[in-house]
Amino acid sequence: MQRSHLAKAAMIVFLSLGSLGIVGGSFLIRRAFSSTTESSIITNADRYSEIRNQLWASPAEIQHFPRTISVDSPDVRIAYSPGVAQASTFFQVRQKQSPAQIQQLLAKYRKLAKHKYLGGDTNVHSNLPNGVPTTFFYTGDAERESFPPSYEILVLNAKDKGTPGFKWNHGDSYGVAIDSTASEIVYWAEKW
Repeated sequence: MQRSHLAKAAMIVFLSLGSLGIVGGSFLIRRAFSSTTESSIITNADRYSEIRNQLWASPAEIQHFPRTISVDSPDVRIAYSPGVAQASTFFQVRQKQSPAQIQQLLAKYRKLAKHKYLGGDTNVHSNLPNGVPTTFFYTGDAERESFPPSYEILVLNAKDKGTPGFKWNHGDSYGVAIDSTASEIVYWAEKW
């Protein structure tokens, strides 16, 4: 009779520990997949240097980004996602400049661009004849992630790292998007 009580107590302890393990494990798995796949819009310019100099793994893709951003810069928006699992990695900075600076930047990047688009997003651009993937408007004010037609998207480089028969499955691209009327420039780099 005593063995029977001991066996029941052991069974209850094992079932309780198993239940706690399942609940705790599912919580950790859910938390890992839900929070790390989301990008965050950062408006604090203090984070820019950390992302640019420490978190972005390919410095060549962001050489065209400004070296620094003044903490006093108005209307700076930064979007960064480290790209967990199969998600793409992106880094985007949107800032206002004077109209004269925007015209200088536009002239400079038009000369360097390998592809040029007006408005749209990566899905639109990559589906055009000889199109390449670009980016979404992560730093935009609206919920839609497509650049308005006033933006000129200038692709400085795009590399297809896909496999034959599955073009652009993996790759990277980077460049700028410039809106002359709003005096804004968006620097972007993306990997998938």
